[in-house]
Order: sequence, then C-alpha cells, then structure tokens
Amino acid sequence: MNTNKEKSLLNQKRVHDITPFTTTDYPDHLASVLWFSGCNMRCVYCYNRDIVLCPESSLYSYEDIFEFLNRRQGLLDGVVLSGGEALEHNLFELCTIIKSMGFKIKLDTNGLHTNALKQLILHDLLDYVALDFKAPKSKFYNITKNKEYERFEESLRFVIGCGIAHEVRTTLHSDLLNVNDINEIINTLVALGYKNSYFVQNFLLTPTHLSNIKEPIHPFDTSRLSQDLNIVFR
Repeated sequence: MNTNKEKSLLNQKRVHDITPFTTTDYPDHLASVLWFSGCNMRCVYCYNRDIVLCPESSLYSYEDIFEFLNRRQGLLDGVVLSGGEALEHNLFELCTIIKSMGFKIKLDTNGLHTNALKQLILHDLLDYVALDFKAPKSKFYNITKNKEYERFEESLRFVIGCGIAHEVRTTLHSDLLNVNDINEIINTLVALGYKNSYFVQNFLLTPTHLSNIKEPIHPFDTSRLSQDLNIVFR
C-alpha cells in the first residue's frame, strides 16, 4: 500500500466474523469462512440478522484477514467469502492477495452485483461460486424484498457459461416455496444449461431471523419434484 487512503481502506472493519476451519463449506477442501457484513436483500428466513443489519459490529479488517491467513498457510486449502453478501464490498484487492498466498477462493453470493462478480471471475480470482437461487421470479420479491431478479439471472447465466466450478442452491421453507416453485427454479436452470447438482437447504429455525418466521406447517411432497436435475437435500 502506497497511500494513506489505501491503508485506510484496508483497515476498515468489513468482516463480521471468521470461521477458522470448516470441512463442509467448500466442497473437497479444508477452508476458513469470512462472514462479510451487510446485504442488499432482506430474506424473510435469513438467520444472520446481526451480519445483515449491524455492519458496525464487524470485528475484522482486510489487514486482520491477511494476518490470520498468513498463520494458516500450509494448513488450509481455501477461503470462503460469505455473508451477508460479500460483494457488497470491493473484493478485488482482497482476492488478489489471498490468491497470491496460495489459497483457493469460493464465493457465496446472491448474484445481484453482476459486474463485480464478472470482474472477479474474468481475472481468475475465484475458483468456485455458489449462487443462491432464492425464489422463482414470481416470488422473488416476496422472499428477498428485492426487485432485481433479472440481475440475478444475468449472473446465473454468466456463471453457468463461463466454465468456473459452481453450484446453485435454494433454502426451502415449505410455507414460502412449494413444489411448483422448486420445479419452476429447476426449469429455469435447465433452460440456462445448468447441469450440476441442485442443492436444497432445509430452513433452520433460530432466534436471530429477520422476521417472525415459524417452523413450516405445509407438507412438501418430494415425489412431485422434477427429475430433470439431480437434487441434493442438505
């Protein structure tokens, strides 16, 4: 860093928390997770309330992250950038330095920052992308409180077509999304050329949700799901 401005940016606290070690968040890799503060969605089932709504509670700067990862070289394969929404922040320099340290990078994203996502991929700064397909277009706003479905689909189309390792996943609360909704998502994925497994994550009730959501009461009949993709329940 050559300027005071650049040093100031590196010292801004943007990462809410760090998971030092995980075997489940990056397929086939030992990794740490950086939980970035802030998000451009307000998903009704979101359980990361403090991360989404309280960016001032972030504990770690980029400088802190580099110090942490220096101590993990040779012990971890990769780093997961999650949140919140990691692309709410400028990740270019962070990813450049993380890659120079020998780590692979997985990004968890809702796909609304399309240009930033493309920039990272085109500069070979990401190794794996996990896109959250929150809901079909007809229910996208109801679930996310965001109206930019088309931007998500543009990111989805790019990720599928660019050759980077990727997955698509959806959180399932059966009072919010029914079998027809999941099948609509599958139809969209197939139409865009998606061929990987499609991951469905069961809703997890915690005390920290953004809304007063409860356990689902409507049944979800998995036998009616489309067979056009391999569906993996988590």
